[in-house]
Amino acid sequence: MLRRHFLATAAAPLFAQQRAKPNVLLIVADDLNTALGCYGHPIVKTPNIDALARQGVRFERAYCQVPLCCPSRASFLTGMRPDTTGIWGNDEDIRERHPNVVTLPQLFKNNGWFSAREGKMFHMNVPMGVGTPIYQDPPSWNHNGSPQGLEDKSPGELHHLTPKTPRGSAIDWMSVAESKGQADEDAASRAISLLEAHRKDPFFLGLGFVRPHVPLVAPAKFFDMYPLAACNPVKNPPGDEEDISPMFRSIRPDLWNNMDMDEAKQREALRGYYASTSFMDDQLGRVVSALDAMKMRDNTIIVFTSDHGWHLGEHFRWQKRSLLEESARVPLIVCDPRRNRGAKTSSALVELVDLYPTLAELAGLSAPSSTEGQSFVPLLKSSGRRWKRAAFTQYQTPETKGTGVRTPNFHYMEWKSPAGKIEEELYDSRKDPREFRNVFADPAYSKQREQAKVLMAQGWKGARA
Repeated sequence: MLRRHFLATAAAPLFAQQRAKPNVLLIVADDLNTALGCYGHPIVKTPNIDALARQGVRFERAYCQVPLCCPSRASFLTGMRPDTTGIWGNDEDIRERHPNVVTLPQLFKNNGWFSAREGKMFHMNVPMGVGTPIYQDPPSWNHNGSPQGLEDKSPGELHHLTPKTPRGSAIDWMSVAESKGQADEDAASRAISLLEAHRKDPFFLGLGFVRPHVPLVAPAKFFDMYPLAACNPVKNPPGDEEDISPMFRSIRPDLWNNMDMDEAKQREALRGYYASTSFMDDQLGRVVSALDAMKMRDNTIIVFTSDHGWHLGEHFRWQKRSLLEESARVPLIVCDPRRNRGAKTSSALVELVDLYPTLAELAGLSAPSSTEGQSFVPLLKSSGRRWKRAAFTQYQTPETKGTGVRTPNFHYMEWKSPAGKIEEELYDSRKDPREFRNVFADPAYSKQREQAKVLMAQGWKGARA
Protein backbone atom coordinates (compact mmCIF):
# COMPACT_ATOMS: atom_id res chain seq x y z
CA MET A 1 0.00 0.00 0.00
CA LEU A 2 2.85 2.35 0.86
CA ARG A 3 4.48 1.73 -2.53
CA ARG A 4 1.18 2.31 -4.35
CA HIS A 5 0.64 5.59 -2.47
CA PHE A 6 4.17 6.74 -3.35
CA LEU A 7 3.66 6.10 -7.05
CA ALA A 8 0.35 7.93 -7.08
CA THR A 9 1.89 10.92 -5.30
CA ALA A 10 4.87 11.02 -7.66
CA ALA A 11 2.64 10.87 -10.71
CA ALA A 12 0.38 13.70 -9.59
CA PRO A 13 2.67 16.61 -10.61
CA LEU A 14 3.22 15.11 -14.05
CA PHE A 15 -0.52 14.62 -14.53
CA ALA A 16 -1.16 18.18 -13.38
CA GLN A 17 1.49 19.47 -15.79
CA GLN A 18 -0.11 17.61 -18.68
CA ARG A 19 -3.51 19.04 -17.79
CA ALA A 20 -2.23 22.62 -17.27
CA LYS A 21 -3.39 25.20 -19.78
CA PRO A 22 -0.60 25.63 -22.33
CA ASN A 23 0.74 29.09 -23.04
CA VAL A 24 0.66 30.33 -26.62
CA LEU A 25 3.19 32.70 -28.17
CA LEU A 26 2.04 33.68 -31.66
CA ILE A 27 4.78 35.63 -33.47
CA VAL A 28 3.81 37.29 -36.74
CA ALA A 29 6.33 39.08 -38.95
CA ASP A 30 5.21 41.63 -41.51
CA ASP A 31 5.77 41.17 -45.27
CA LEU A 32 8.16 38.27 -44.68
CA ASN A 33 8.74 35.65 -47.36
CA THR A 34 10.76 32.45 -46.95
CA ALA A 35 14.16 34.15 -47.39
CA LEU A 36 15.35 32.56 -44.15
CA GLY A 37 18.23 30.33 -43.21
CA CYS A 38 16.00 27.40 -42.25
CA TYR A 39 14.23 27.62 -45.61
CA GLY A 40 17.53 27.32 -47.44
CA HIS A 41 18.38 30.91 -48.32
CA PRO A 42 22.10 31.04 -49.13
CA ILE A 43 23.03 34.23 -47.26
CA VAL A 44 20.20 35.42 -44.98
CA LYS A 45 21.12 34.93 -41.33
CA THR A 46 18.21 34.09 -39.01
CA PRO A 47 19.74 32.00 -36.20
CA ASN A 48 16.80 32.35 -33.82
CA ILE A 49 14.12 31.40 -36.33
CA ASP A 50 16.37 28.55 -37.44
CA ALA A 51 16.58 27.38 -33.81
CA LEU A 52 12.77 27.23 -33.65
CA ALA A 53 12.78 25.14 -36.81
CA ARG A 54 15.14 22.68 -35.12
CA GLN A 55 12.73 22.34 -32.22
CA GLY A 56 9.39 21.94 -34.00
CA VAL A 57 7.64 21.38 -37.30
CA ARG A 58 8.63 23.57 -40.25
CA PHE A 59 5.99 23.71 -42.97
CA GLU A 60 7.42 23.89 -46.48
CA ARG A 61 4.14 24.74 -48.20
CA ALA A 62 2.10 27.12 -46.07
CA TYR A 63 0.01 29.75 -47.84
CA CYS A 64 -1.83 32.93 -46.89
CA GLN A 65 -5.44 33.45 -47.96
CA VAL A 66 -4.88 37.02 -49.17
CA PRO A 67 -1.47 38.54 -50.05
CA LEU A 68 -2.22 41.82 -48.28
CA CYS A 69 -1.86 42.75 -44.61
CA CYS A 70 -5.35 43.63 -43.38
CA PRO A 71 -7.37 40.93 -45.18
CA SER A 72 -4.82 38.23 -44.38
CA ARG A 73 -4.77 39.04 -40.67
CA ALA A 74 -8.56 39.37 -40.55
CA SER A 75 -8.74 35.89 -42.06
CA PHE A 76 -6.36 33.95 -39.84
CA LEU A 77 -7.29 35.77 -36.63
CA THR A 78 -10.97 34.91 -37.17
CA GLY A 79 -10.48 31.57 -38.90
CA MET A 80 -12.65 32.77 -41.77
CA ARG A 81 -11.76 33.00 -45.43
CA PRO A 82 -11.84 36.34 -47.26
CA ASP A 83 -15.11 35.58 -49.04
CA THR A 84 -16.63 35.33 -45.56
CA THR A 85 -14.86 38.23 -43.85
CA GLY A 86 -15.58 40.46 -46.85
CA ILE A 87 -12.30 42.27 -46.23
CA TRP A 88 -10.14 42.71 -49.33
CA GLY A 89 -8.30 45.96 -48.67
CA ASN A 90 -6.39 47.65 -45.88
CA ASP A 91 -7.79 50.02 -43.27
CA GLU A 92 -10.82 47.93 -42.29
CA ASP A 93 -12.01 46.94 -38.84
CA ILE A 94 -13.24 43.35 -38.56
CA ARG A 95 -15.95 44.42 -36.05
CA GLU A 96 -17.62 46.65 -38.60
CA ARG A 97 -18.49 43.60 -40.69
CA HIS A 98 -18.62 40.95 -37.98
CA PRO A 99 -19.47 42.64 -34.67
CA ASN A 100 -19.96 39.36 -32.78
CA VAL A 101 -17.04 37.36 -34.14
CA VAL A 102 -14.88 35.57 -31.56
CA THR A 103 -11.31 36.09 -32.69
CA LEU A 104 -8.50 33.65 -31.97
CA PRO A 105 -7.05 35.63 -29.02
CA GLN A 106 -10.57 36.33 -27.79
CA LEU A 107 -11.31 32.59 -27.65
CA PHE A 108 -8.39 32.17 -25.27
CA LYS A 109 -9.38 35.26 -23.29
CA ASN A 110 -12.93 33.95 -22.89
CA ASN A 111 -11.59 30.67 -21.51
CA GLY A 112 -9.32 32.01 -18.80
CA TRP A 113 -6.07 32.82 -20.58
CA PHE A 114 -4.41 36.22 -20.19
CA SER A 115 -4.65 37.54 -23.74
CA ALA A 116 -2.12 40.19 -24.69
CA ARG A 117 -0.93 42.01 -27.78
CA GLU A 118 2.34 43.77 -28.39
CA GLY A 119 2.89 45.09 -31.91
CA LYS A 120 1.05 44.55 -35.16
CA MET A 121 -1.50 41.73 -34.97
CA PHE A 122 -4.53 43.09 -36.78
CA HIS A 123 -3.84 45.65 -39.48
CA MET A 124 -1.55 48.58 -38.78
CA ASN A 125 -0.36 51.08 -41.36
CA VAL A 126 3.42 50.95 -41.49
CA PRO A 127 5.11 53.32 -40.95
CA MET A 128 2.33 55.88 -40.40
CA GLY A 129 0.31 53.90 -37.84
CA VAL A 130 3.14 52.43 -35.78
CA GLY A 131 2.56 53.14 -32.10
CA THR A 132 -1.20 53.65 -32.46
CA PRO A 133 -3.92 51.20 -31.35
CA ILE A 134 -6.16 51.68 -34.41
CA TYR A 135 -7.72 48.44 -35.78
CA GLN A 136 -6.22 46.32 -32.96
CA ASP A 137 -9.61 45.05 -31.72
CA PRO A 138 -9.89 45.74 -27.96
CA PRO A 139 -12.36 42.85 -27.34
CA SER A 140 -9.58 40.40 -28.24
CA TRP A 141 -7.19 41.37 -25.48
CA ASN A 142 -6.76 41.82 -21.75
CA HIS A 143 -3.70 43.89 -22.61
CA ASN A 144 -3.61 45.82 -25.90
CA GLY A 145 -0.08 47.19 -26.34
CA SER A 146 1.15 49.51 -29.09
CA PRO A 147 4.97 49.60 -29.19
CA GLN A 148 6.49 52.87 -30.32
CA GLY A 149 8.92 53.22 -33.20
CA LEU A 150 10.70 56.01 -35.00
CA GLU A 151 10.63 54.16 -38.33
CA ASP A 152 11.84 56.40 -41.19
CA LYS A 153 11.89 59.35 -38.78
CA SER A 154 14.95 57.85 -37.07
CA PRO A 155 18.13 59.95 -37.01
CA GLY A 156 20.10 59.23 -40.14
CA GLU A 157 19.90 59.33 -43.92
CA LEU A 158 16.87 57.75 -45.59
CA HIS A 159 17.78 56.33 -49.00
CA HIS A 160 14.91 56.58 -51.50
CA LEU A 161 15.09 53.77 -54.07
CA THR A 162 11.59 54.29 -55.54
CA PRO A 163 10.86 58.02 -55.12
CA LYS A 164 7.72 57.89 -57.29
CA THR A 165 6.01 55.40 -54.94
CA PRO A 166 4.11 56.76 -51.90
CA ARG A 167 5.30 56.29 -48.32
CA GLY A 168 4.30 52.89 -46.96
CA SER A 169 4.91 51.22 -50.33
CA ALA A 170 8.12 52.95 -51.35
CA ILE A 171 11.31 50.96 -50.97
CA ASP A 172 13.45 53.10 -48.71
CA TRP A 173 16.22 52.01 -46.38
CA MET A 174 18.02 53.45 -43.38
CA SER A 175 20.92 52.20 -41.29
CA VAL A 176 20.57 53.40 -37.70
CA ALA A 177 23.00 53.40 -34.80
CA GLU A 178 21.13 51.13 -32.39
CA SER A 179 18.03 49.02 -31.83
CA LYS A 180 16.63 51.38 -29.21
CA GLY A 181 13.83 53.50 -30.62
CA GLN A 182 12.68 50.92 -33.17
CA ALA A 183 9.22 49.36 -32.91
CA ASP A 184 10.42 45.75 -32.94
CA GLU A 185 12.89 46.39 -30.13
CA ASP A 186 10.12 48.02 -28.09
CA ALA A 187 7.72 45.15 -28.88
CA ALA A 188 10.25 42.57 -27.72
CA SER A 189 11.02 44.51 -24.52
CA ARG A 190 7.33 44.93 -23.72
CA ALA A 191 6.67 41.25 -24.41
CA ILE A 192 9.44 40.22 -22.02
CA SER A 193 8.00 42.46 -19.30
CA LEU A 194 4.57 40.91 -19.82
CA LEU A 195 5.99 37.40 -19.53
CA GLU A 196 7.70 38.34 -16.26
CA ALA A 197 4.52 39.88 -14.84
CA HIS A 198 2.28 36.98 -15.85
CA ARG A 199 4.55 33.97 -15.55
CA LYS A 200 2.03 32.26 -13.25
CA ASP A 201 -0.92 32.87 -15.58
CA PRO A 202 -1.72 30.89 -18.71
CA PHE A 203 -1.22 33.39 -21.51
CA PHE A 204 -1.92 33.95 -25.18
CA LEU A 205 0.62 36.50 -26.38
CA GLY A 206 0.33 37.92 -29.87
CA LEU A 207 3.70 39.45 -30.76
CA GLY A 208 3.65 41.35 -34.03
CA PHE A 209 6.90 42.57 -35.55
CA VAL A 210 6.77 45.22 -38.29
CA ARG A 211 10.00 44.24 -40.03
CA PRO A 212 10.82 43.57 -42.77
CA HIS A 213 7.94 45.82 -43.95
CA VAL A 214 9.20 48.97 -45.65
CA PRO A 215 10.80 51.33 -44.76
CA LEU A 216 13.75 48.96 -44.35
CA VAL A 217 15.15 50.33 -41.10
CA ALA A 218 17.65 48.33 -39.06
CA PRO A 219 20.78 48.91 -36.96
CA ALA A 220 24.03 49.20 -38.89
CA LYS A 221 25.41 45.89 -37.61
CA PHE A 222 22.70 44.04 -39.50
CA PHE A 223 23.47 45.90 -42.73
CA ASP A 224 27.11 44.99 -42.19
CA MET A 225 26.16 41.30 -42.47
CA TYR A 226 25.31 41.74 -46.14
CA PRO A 227 27.89 43.24 -48.50
CA LEU A 228 26.22 44.69 -51.58
CA ALA A 229 28.26 42.38 -53.80
CA ALA A 230 26.61 39.37 -52.11
CA CYS A 231 23.06 40.67 -52.63
CA ASN A 232 22.42 39.30 -56.10
CA PRO A 233 19.25 40.35 -57.93
CA VAL A 234 16.96 37.65 -59.28
CA LYS A 235 17.72 36.37 -62.77
CA ASN A 236 14.42 36.15 -64.61
CA PRO A 237 14.12 34.60 -68.06
CA PRO A 238 13.71 37.24 -70.79
CA GLY A 239 10.03 37.91 -71.41
CA ASP A 240 9.02 36.04 -68.25
CA GLU A 241 6.09 38.36 -67.60
CA GLU A 242 4.64 38.05 -71.11
CA ASP A 243 2.54 34.97 -70.33
CA ILE A 244 1.22 36.40 -67.06
CA SER A 245 -2.44 37.44 -67.12
CA PRO A 246 -2.94 41.06 -68.25
CA MET A 247 -5.55 41.44 -65.50
CA PHE A 248 -2.93 40.43 -62.96
CA ARG A 249 -0.34 42.75 -64.48
CA SER A 250 -2.83 45.63 -64.20
CA ILE A 251 -2.75 45.34 -60.38
CA ARG A 252 -0.43 48.02 -59.06
CA PRO A 253 1.53 48.56 -62.31
CA ASP A 254 4.16 50.47 -60.31
CA LEU A 255 5.26 47.20 -58.65
CA TRP A 256 6.29 45.59 -61.96
CA ASN A 257 9.40 46.32 -64.03
CA ASN A 258 11.51 46.15 -60.84
CA MET A 259 9.79 49.37 -59.72
CA ASP A 260 12.21 51.16 -62.09
CA MET A 261 15.18 50.17 -59.95
CA ASP A 262 18.40 49.42 -61.77
CA GLU A 263 20.67 46.59 -60.62
CA ALA A 264 22.54 48.76 -58.12
CA LYS A 265 19.30 49.87 -56.45
CA GLN A 266 17.99 46.30 -56.43
CA ARG A 267 21.09 45.26 -54.51
CA GLU A 268 20.41 48.03 -51.99
CA ALA A 269 16.79 46.91 -51.64
CA LEU A 270 17.82 43.29 -51.07
CA ARG A 271 20.39 44.36 -48.51
CA GLY A 272 17.80 46.40 -46.63
CA TYR A 273 15.29 43.55 -46.67
CA TYR A 274 17.86 41.01 -45.45
CA ALA A 275 19.12 43.38 -42.72
CA SER A 276 15.56 44.08 -41.55
CA THR A 277 14.84 40.35 -41.45
CA SER A 278 17.95 39.66 -39.35
CA PHE A 279 17.04 42.53 -37.01
CA MET A 280 13.56 41.09 -36.53
CA ASP A 281 15.10 37.66 -35.91
CA ASP A 282 17.33 39.17 -33.22
CA GLN A 283 14.33 40.62 -31.38
CA LEU A 284 12.50 37.29 -31.63
CA GLY A 285 15.54 35.65 -30.06
CA ARG A 286 15.38 38.00 -27.08
CA VAL A 287 11.81 36.94 -26.32
CA VAL A 288 12.42 33.21 -26.72
CA SER A 289 15.54 33.46 -24.54
CA ALA A 290 13.45 35.16 -21.85
CA LEU A 291 10.95 32.30 -22.00
CA ASP A 292 13.81 29.88 -21.46
CA ALA A 293 15.26 31.89 -18.59
CA MET A 294 11.87 31.91 -16.85
CA LYS A 295 11.59 28.13 -17.38
CA MET A 296 8.27 28.55 -19.20
CA ARG A 297 9.25 26.93 -22.47
CA ASP A 298 8.07 23.39 -21.68
CA ASN A 299 4.44 24.50 -21.50
CA THR A 300 4.49 27.14 -24.25
CA ILE A 301 3.37 26.58 -27.83
CA ILE A 302 5.32 28.87 -30.15
CA VAL A 303 4.06 29.67 -33.64
CA PHE A 304 6.10 31.78 -36.04
CA THR A 305 4.70 32.99 -39.35
CA SER A 306 4.07 36.04 -41.57
CA ASP A 307 0.90 37.61 -42.90
CA HIS A 308 2.00 36.92 -46.51
CA GLY A 309 5.13 36.71 -48.62
CA TRP A 310 6.92 39.40 -50.64
CA HIS A 311 8.42 39.55 -54.12
CA LEU A 312 12.09 40.47 -54.31
CA GLY A 313 12.30 40.90 -58.06
CA GLU A 314 10.88 37.55 -59.14
CA HIS A 315 9.04 38.03 -62.45
CA PHE A 316 10.43 41.60 -62.39
CA ARG A 317 7.97 42.36 -59.56
CA TRP A 318 8.43 43.61 -55.99
CA GLN A 319 6.24 43.54 -52.90
CA LYS A 320 2.90 41.71 -52.44
CA ARG A 321 -0.65 41.68 -53.95
CA SER A 322 0.31 38.68 -56.08
CA LEU A 323 -0.90 35.08 -56.22
CA LEU A 324 2.50 33.86 -57.37
CA GLU A 325 4.62 31.73 -55.06
CA GLU A 326 6.85 34.40 -53.52
CA SER A 327 3.88 36.51 -52.42
CA ALA A 328 1.44 33.76 -51.38
CA ARG A 329 3.81 31.40 -49.57
CA VAL A 330 4.68 32.11 -45.95
CA PRO A 331 7.09 30.69 -43.40
CA LEU A 332 5.33 28.63 -40.73
CA ILE A 333 6.98 26.94 -37.76
CA VAL A 334 5.06 25.33 -34.89
CA CYS A 335 6.82 24.25 -31.68
CA ASP A 336 4.79 22.34 -29.10
CA PRO A 337 7.26 20.80 -26.64
CA ARG A 338 4.46 18.75 -25.07
CA ARG A 339 4.11 16.79 -28.31
CA ASN A 340 7.49 16.64 -29.97
CA ARG A 341 11.05 17.83 -29.74
CA GLY A 342 13.50 17.97 -32.59
CA ALA A 343 13.23 19.13 -36.18
CA LYS A 344 10.47 17.89 -38.43
CA THR A 345 9.56 19.11 -41.89
CA SER A 346 6.16 18.82 -43.51
CA SER A 347 5.56 19.33 -47.23
CA ALA A 348 1.78 19.08 -46.74
CA LEU A 349 -0.35 21.96 -47.97
CA VAL A 350 -1.52 24.11 -45.06
CA GLU A 351 -3.14 27.54 -44.90
CA LEU A 352 -2.97 30.39 -42.43
CA VAL A 353 -6.72 30.04 -41.87
CA ASP A 354 -5.87 26.66 -40.29
CA LEU A 355 -4.05 28.30 -37.38
CA TYR A 356 -7.24 29.10 -35.45
CA PRO A 357 -8.61 25.53 -35.20
CA THR A 358 -5.10 24.13 -34.71
CA LEU A 359 -4.26 26.31 -31.71
CA ALA A 360 -7.73 25.78 -30.28
CA GLU A 361 -7.30 22.00 -30.44
CA LEU A 362 -3.79 22.14 -28.95
CA ALA A 363 -5.21 24.08 -26.00
CA GLY A 364 -8.21 21.78 -25.56
CA LEU A 365 -10.69 24.40 -26.75
CA SER A 366 -13.49 24.19 -29.28
CA ALA A 367 -13.21 26.55 -32.22
CA PRO A 368 -16.43 28.33 -33.21
CA SER A 369 -18.48 26.82 -36.02
CA SER A 370 -17.68 29.93 -38.08
CA THR A 371 -14.05 28.84 -38.56
CA GLU A 372 -13.31 27.61 -42.07
CA GLY A 373 -9.81 26.22 -41.68
CA GLN A 374 -8.81 22.70 -40.72
CA SER A 375 -6.74 21.82 -37.69
CA PHE A 376 -3.39 20.39 -38.74
CA VAL A 377 -2.62 18.84 -35.32
CA PRO A 378 -2.30 15.43 -37.04
CA LEU A 379 0.66 16.83 -39.01
CA LEU A 380 2.42 17.75 -35.78
CA LYS A 381 2.26 14.08 -34.84
CA SER A 382 3.03 12.67 -38.29
CA SER A 383 4.47 15.37 -40.53
CA GLY A 384 4.66 13.16 -43.62
CA ARG A 385 1.04 12.03 -43.78
CA ARG A 386 -1.29 12.83 -46.68
CA TRP A 387 -3.24 16.01 -46.19
CA LYS A 388 -5.27 18.61 -48.10
CA ARG A 389 -5.76 18.31 -51.82
CA ALA A 390 -5.37 22.05 -52.36
CA ALA A 391 -4.65 25.44 -50.78
CA PHE A 392 -6.46 28.62 -51.85
CA THR A 393 -5.16 32.19 -52.11
CA GLN A 394 -7.28 35.08 -53.39
CA TYR A 395 -6.86 38.72 -54.27
CA GLN A 396 -9.60 41.15 -55.25
CA THR A 397 -9.81 44.70 -56.51
CA PRO A 398 -12.79 46.58 -58.01
CA GLU A 399 -11.45 45.66 -61.47
CA THR A 400 -10.61 41.98 -61.02
CA LYS A 401 -10.75 38.98 -58.70
CA GLY A 402 -8.01 36.38 -58.72
CA THR A 403 -8.13 32.93 -57.15
CA GLY A 404 -5.18 30.58 -56.97
CA VAL A 405 -5.56 26.85 -56.29
CA ARG A 406 -2.39 25.00 -55.37
CA THR A 407 -2.14 21.22 -55.35
CA PRO A 408 0.99 19.24 -54.45
CA ASN A 409 2.00 19.37 -58.12
CA PHE A 410 0.30 22.33 -59.82
CA HIS A 411 -0.83 25.92 -59.36
CA TYR A 412 -3.90 27.13 -61.26
CA MET A 413 -4.97 30.79 -61.29
CA GLU A 414 -8.22 32.25 -62.52
CA TRP A 415 -8.70 36.00 -63.00
CA LYS A 416 -12.22 37.39 -63.50
CA SER A 417 -13.42 40.86 -64.41
CA PRO A 418 -16.83 42.27 -63.31
CA ALA A 419 -17.96 41.89 -66.92
CA GLY A 420 -17.29 38.16 -66.82
CA LYS A 421 -13.99 38.02 -68.72
CA ILE A 422 -11.71 35.19 -67.53
CA GLU A 423 -7.95 34.81 -67.84
CA GLU A 424 -6.18 31.66 -66.66
CA GLU A 425 -2.69 30.49 -65.73
CA LEU A 426 -1.29 27.06 -64.89
CA TYR A 427 2.16 26.23 -63.54
CA ASP A 428 3.87 22.88 -63.08
CA SER A 429 5.19 23.14 -59.53
CA ARG A 430 7.35 20.03 -59.91
CA LYS A 431 9.26 21.09 -63.02
CA ASP A 432 8.89 24.86 -62.66
CA PRO A 433 8.73 25.73 -58.92
CA ARG A 434 9.53 29.39 -59.61
CA GLU A 435 6.55 29.65 -61.97
CA PHE A 436 8.32 31.01 -65.01
CA ARG A 437 6.25 29.19 -67.66
CA ASN A 438 2.46 29.39 -67.92
CA VAL A 439 1.42 26.01 -69.40
CA PHE A 440 -2.34 26.61 -69.40
CA ALA A 441 -2.55 26.51 -73.22
CA ASP A 442 -0.16 23.55 -73.57
CA PRO A 443 -2.10 20.47 -74.79
CA ALA A 444 0.22 18.25 -72.77
CA TYR A 445 -1.38 19.66 -69.62
CA SER A 446 -5.03 19.23 -70.60
CA LYS A 447 -5.66 16.65 -67.87
CA GLN A 448 -4.12 18.81 -65.14
CA ARG A 449 -6.01 21.82 -66.46
CA GLU A 450 -9.35 20.03 -66.10
CA GLN A 451 -8.46 18.68 -62.65
CA ALA A 452 -7.61 22.19 -61.50
CA LYS A 453 -10.90 23.54 -62.80
CA VAL A 454 -12.79 20.87 -60.86
CA LEU A 455 -10.94 21.81 -57.66
CA MET A 456 -11.70 25.47 -58.27
CA ALA A 457 -15.40 24.68 -58.65
CA GLN A 458 -15.45 22.51 -55.53
CA GLY A 459 -13.74 25.17 -53.44
CA TRP A 460 -11.96 24.76 -50.14
CA LYS A 461 -14.59 22.42 -48.70
CA GLY A 462 -13.83 19.89 -51.41
CA ALA A 463 -10.10 20.04 -50.76
CA ARG A 464 -10.12 19.11 -47.07
CA ALA A 465 -8.11 16.16 -45.85
